[in-house]
Amino acid sequence: SARSDLNANFASRTSPLTGNLAFVSQSGAICSSIHDYAIREKIGFSHFISIGSMLDVDFGDMINYLGDDPNVGSIVLYVENLTNTRKFMSAARAVSRIKPIVVLKSGKYAAGARAAASHTGAMAGEDAVYDAAFKRAGIVRVDTIGDLFDCAELLSKQPIPKKPGLGIITNAGGPGVMATDFLASRGLEPVNLSADTMEKLNEFLPSFWSHGNPIDMLGDAKPARFKKTIEVCLEDPEIKGLITIFVPQAVIMADEMAKALVETLEGRSFPIFTVWMGGDGVEGGRRICNEAGIPTYETPESAVAAFMYMYSYARNLEALQEVPPSLPNNLEYNQTKATQIIETSLNEGYSLLTEFESKTLLESYGIPVNTTRLATSQEEAVQLAQEIGYPVVMKIHSKDIIHKSDVNGVQLNLVDEDAVKRAYEAIMTGAFEYNPRAEVSGVSIQSMLIHSGIELILGSKKDADFGPVILFGMGGVMTNILSDKAIALPPLNRLLARRLMENTKVFKMLQGYRHYPPFNIMLLEEILIRLSQLVIDYPEIIELDINPLVLTESEAWAVDARVILADSEVASPHHLVISPYPSEFETVAEIKEGRKISVRPIKPEDAPLLIDLSSNLSPRTIYMRFFSPMKSLSRDMLMRLTQVDYDRDIVLVAFNKEQSKEKLIGVCRLMGNSDLNKAEMAILTVDAWQGRGVGALLLERCINIAQKRGFQSIDGVVLPENTEMLGLARKLGFTIQRIPGETQYKISIALGDREAVKVA
Repeated sequence: SARSDLNANFASRTSPLTGNLAFVSQSGAICSSIHDYAIREKIGFSHFISIGSMLDVDFGDMINYLGDDPNVGSIVLYVENLTNTRKFMSAARAVSRIKPIVVLKSGKYAAGARAAASHTGAMAGEDAVYDAAFKRAGIVRVDTIGDLFDCAELLSKQPIPKKPGLGIITNAGGPGVMATDFLASRGLEPVNLSADTMEKLNEFLPSFWSHGNPIDMLGDAKPARFKKTIEVCLEDPEIKGLITIFVPQAVIMADEMAKALVETLEGRSFPIFTVWMGGDGVEGGRRICNEAGIPTYETPESAVAAFMYMYSYARNLEALQEVPPSLPNNLEYNQTKATQIIETSLNEGYSLLTEFESKTLLESYGIPVNTTRLATSQEEAVQLAQEIGYPVVMKIHSKDIIHKSDVNGVQLNLVDEDAVKRAYEAIMTGAFEYNPRAEVSGVSIQSMLIHSGIELILGSKKDADFGPVILFGMGGVMTNILSDKAIALPPLNRLLARRLMENTKVFKMLQGYRHYPPFNIMLLEEILIRLSQLVIDYPEIIELDINPLVLTESEAWAVDARVILADSEVASPHHLVISPYPSEFETVAEIKEGRKISVRPIKPEDAPLLIDLSSNLSPRTIYMRFFSPMKSLSRDMLMRLTQVDYDRDIVLVAFNKEQSKEKLIGVCRLMGNSDLNKAEMAILTVDAWQGRGVGALLLERCINIAQKRGFQSIDGVVLPENTEMLGLARKLGFTIQRIPGETQYKISIALGDREAVKVA
């Protein structure tokens, strides 16, 4: 701990400089390397920690601790493996919203390949799951130790670039092109210089300068020209970050250029990256910049990579704070039917559901499937084919045969009775030759889809560390050839489902491409949400494949499906690393005057409802809740109020049950600390419903939930003129004390073993 002057490091007696960057590593060797690098580059740290084998304190604990420390501005992690992944995800999702977290995860390929019983199992590899988890948590993942060094240096010295507008200044054309090429490989181009910037540069740069970005000042550029160029770029509102590249020239020394740069940036806070290309000839420039707190890099590519990593953090943060749209209708599920299918199979000792059972399971959760009927004889197969209508498809129906293609178990485009009979014989013969002991229950007869749609794959795999993951990509025969897929962690909403699709190449086709019209993307979002809910509700699902799912402009069908089961040691939702929406807290309650209200946990989709509620509050109510006048909720406040971690926070909202359209009338929020033993309370009721028991009921239920979860205490701050809240606190058993030196009161309640509270 640099601020405490504590050095319990066995590798070096020299402490790093004091700064606001916290570094946590699982490897002592990596610690030693970065320690030496930091001393050379003048990188300051608040904490420098090696946590080793994590017998007790782990990464989740450290993120929680560092997130609460006001002296920590950003966190860098070197990770080999995670232990308590749910705690890690909860901590990272909370802290990454206020402090950037950068991670280098080693062991990308150490797990190796294992035989998988489904396409999903084969495609959702261990490292891809880490990628998905880090992205969902708002963490920036770097690829190499060099990238980790570069990001650590940037985080410790410069503000984070929030926009992609990158300016490049160089005294040699080639390195500028190298920087541009590398930027393009990451999907960006240098920002276009404004007409005003071009005019200002033309006034003092040689007539044959590059006249664009990168800005090539030419090899004879001296400090005055360099300084003036930087000043002009800093005034351009479209330039959000600068890379300056210096190549040794006979006419000017690197230290003179560095001094000019430091003078120009004095008193400014702007993301700038300096590239000093060369050895001893530029060492003076590096040293001067490092001492001035300006990041230095040895190549244009490393500077661009650092910029991109930090810009991706800002972009991820913006995505995390986006309000997800709601589906037009509430989704319903037939859990009774789904439970029966899963329990019957496991009780009979089968881990593999047949295609027919798999499709029935999908149907129970509202995922559309093509018409599928079972036949136990040749005659029944002919009858069902006639009822469904030719052409039909015939598939083997057996729990003992995993891959139908192994036994010639799929017969397509059967157009008449004779074709059905021949197909039945071929399937039975193939099954017997493959495994004489296999139990074959018959065949399934399905409609042969003649469609102009697109074939997709949807699936889920239960990861050993992160629980179920959702897979989406190009399906059908192209599944293994193109390997166009993306994965995400449940729970999903419309926004997360769409982002999952956007991470694939096939999404461009789904939007409409050349002769392809746009497909029904909203229906696909709904199907992904339904699939997510299925694996949330049933931890027994180990692997699930829908391949292909045929999607058209208006409809979708799961044409083939496979589900693999296993008994689960934990019940839902404890198999997940991200706590899902706690629907068990949805209730209807009666308050004063016999009025009925509906109560449920808050959702990210509730942001528009919260905006509407805030517009219907009196100035006094706003002041009682927020302790200051406020015209509207800021975007940041809106996100913090609606996008909660259901493990940490307990937020209940109330609606008038007598209205058909949802309209918020009250909100109660308990914000848990990182140790999940204390919570801070806040409560708000719309003026027209005050005094009717809405706030009391919400607070009562929040306290009871907190008590069941093991919270030890709840407190809050109340203004002295808020007599209604002080009266409610007394009824519930809160202690009330004036805060020393302040006019406000602190209200507190210890939970422990007390009985559940009840407001009369």
